[in-house]
Amino acid sequence: MKYFQKDIETIKESELKELQLERIKRIFNYVKEKIPFYQTLYKNIKRINSFSDFTNLPFTVKNNLRDTYPFKMFSVPISEVIEIHASSGTTGKLTVVGYTKNDIGVWSEVMARSLVCAGVKKGDIIHNSYGYGLFTGGLGVHYGALKLGVTVIPVSAGGTQRQLMIIQDFKSTVLTCTPSYSLYMAEEAKAMGIDPRKTTIRVGILGAEPWTEGMRKQIEKQWNMIAIDIYGLSEIIGPGVAIECEGKDGLHVWADHFLPEVINPETGEVLEEGEEGELVLTTLTKEALPMIRYRTGDIVKLTNSVCPHCKRTMPRISKIKGRIDDMLIIRGINVFPSQIETVLTKIPEVAPHYQIVVSREKHLDKLEVRVEVTEKTFSDEIKKLEELQRKIEKEISGVLGLSVSVKLVEPKSIERSMGKAKRVIDLRKELKGKA
Repeated sequence: MKYFQKDIETIKESELKELQLERIKRIFNYVKEKIPFYQTLYKNIKRINSFSDFTNLPFTVKNNLRDTYPFKMFSVPISEVIEIHASSGTTGKLTVVGYTKNDIGVWSEVMARSLVCAGVKKGDIIHNSYGYGLFTGGLGVHYGALKLGVTVIPVSAGGTQRQLMIIQDFKSTVLTCTPSYSLYMAEEAKAMGIDPRKTTIRVGILGAEPWTEGMRKQIEKQWNMIAIDIYGLSEIIGPGVAIECEGKDGLHVWADHFLPEVINPETGEVLEEGEEGELVLTTLTKEALPMIRYRTGDIVKLTNSVCPHCKRTMPRISKIKGRIDDMLIIRGINVFPSQIETVLTKIPEVAPHYQIVVSREKHLDKLEVRVEVTEKTFSDEIKKLEELQRKIEKEISGVLGLSVSVKLVEPKSIERSMGKAKRVIDLRKELKGKA
């Protein structure tokens, strides 16, 4: 099975543009009629006639959801909302999203497409380790599996040893979880005397956090599987907005439902194809919580060329380089955790577990990278460890263009996560809060 819906997944670009514009006009009129927030935002805009009109619309941002908490952004009465999810926020208020029956149908459809795109087929058994509950990850995969008609095991997060037993006993073939948790599972498997490379897992569908090509190689080596990147966010629908095919050459955006743009994050200007910027998404078919020109905060490139591997014609985004709010500014230089991860995954003496600690001394920013060494390296003599430390400092400094300090720590000393890994500890924020 190569496609779930071949006609739409291989649609001609001109036909896709026509469909998108038709749906843009419909969703614009819909939100102006149904949602007070958009009525105010678009009070001076009567109609949308072209893509040019559309790209002049103001953006929607996450704070708009927080300001309308909990349900004021919904376009339908709560009696028509059949499911609610939410993500935690830095202000203490949740970011709340809702779904009508039709929305759940759309979500199921795009997730079924995504699973097939990743190589899932009839007879597969999906071991779903994304969290169920308010987080959208678990149920998103679950709905897609039900739509596709493949077996899904709703394991959710946690209980790693039990999960590994289930993978062995149930002969699971597809693993769905965060990239960092897949590495933790492999680590735990070895501690239990299980070789993860000899399990029946052949595909990993991994998302919910940015991860590099270096991390992919580590995961594929640990599990002897193909590792596929999936992308989504609760505000748009959840997982299933975009996914790689087995060619791993960009993530296919299901652009009949989610219109992608890439903008300059500082000016808001729409960038040309292939230029790096912030991803903006518009939901074209959502009912309960439509989003128009929503700024995701994710840094990507966009291409419209036909995929050379699977021949899908939908636009593709690059792997997420990082998030605008994850970007650190150290002594005037922009630093993404992914840049550091890329360096570390090329050094065999260290494990793929690290933390970036930013502090301030005498009004100057200081960047420290805590890196776990492997068991074998940890037993080396002090001199060799010091040489490794200097090597890592030199390579990271070369990539970032600023000096860093590296602290080598013993194996398994950095806290593991069942979900998204916490890569950055910014002590400057704590200092600011105490000031």
